[in-house]
Amino acid sequence: MPTETINDVAVLGLGTMGHGIAQTFAAAGYQVRCYDDHPAARASLHQRIRSNLQAFVKAGLLDETKIEPILSRVQACDTEAAAVTNVSFITEAVKEDLPAKLELFERLESLISPQTILASNSSTFPISQSGARLQLPGRAIVTHWFNPPHIVPLVEVVPGPQTSEETTQTTFDLMQDIGKQPLLLRKELPGFLVNRIQIAIMREVWDLLDQNVASPEDIDAALRASVGFRLAALGPLEVHDFGGLDIQTTVYRNLITEIRSNTEIPDVVRKLVEQGHLGPKTGRGFHDYSPQRLADRQARRDSLFLALLKLLYPDSVKGSA
Repeated sequence: MPTETINDVAVLGLGTMGHGIAQTFAAAGYQVRCYDDHPAARASLHQRIRSNLQAFVKAGLLDETKIEPILSRVQACDTEAAAVTNVSFITEAVKEDLPAKLELFERLESLISPQTILASNSSTFPISQSGARLQLPGRAIVTHWFNPPHIVPLVEVVPGPQTSEETTQTTFDLMQDIGKQPLLLRKELPGFLVNRIQIAIMREVWDLLDQNVASPEDIDAALRASVGFRLAALGPLEVHDFGGLDIQTTVYRNLITEIRSNTEIPDVVRKLVEQGHLGPKTGRGFHDYSPQRLADRQARRDSLFLALLKLLYPDSVKGSA
């Protein structure tokens, strides 16, 4: 299916990721129909997108006159059926729960045409799992976006063993058309590529915190000023090349037996979760988030992300012309 034939798309699930995904499609000129089970998520959709777009304007990445046209291309529907009728491409961004995704895809097949592509924004579940009940599995694929999806350039495109070549190519081309940097994985595996790397980093960071090697603030600052600083410009394998593979292999041998290797959640993290301290959504995680601090930190995060986007990926911003 050529991307030129795709005009209307749907986004199902309007929480942390869905509204930003809808915004990205709309900014690229697509008509976007959206649905969420929660009326509040539907009611706040335009305001959240407007706030995101105003941040783009402030960063010099979008002309203010483009805000209303972009918003006009986003429709919050009252029913799931209304959102998906006669669309060519559907992105599900519902909760990361396999039964919920299985049921959603199974339900959608009775509402859409055989040509409609079904994309899952799962962080961990391959499409062979979430689309296991589909009658036409060749139309299903993973498009794994990263938070905040309207800013972070990468989208992992992960076909399953039964995904058709046409679905894969159309999805890859579509991600490029909306300004994303799609990464096509050569094989399907749980967690895909980036999250498997992030989990390895997460395990060691949590262990260092559990050992009280440094404070949460110092760990964050250290990674931002070293690994994060370098990875903004170079990929990890190129960093290794510049460091010298002889030196890197020596460091690997010296440290690999010292780093955390078990699969248990460290006590410091387990206790936070048990106490209900889950991050900004509860007011506290590794850091405290009063309403004002949360607003400040989120604004700062997006401002820095947008500055990086403008510096490193200027061609990825659609709707600015």
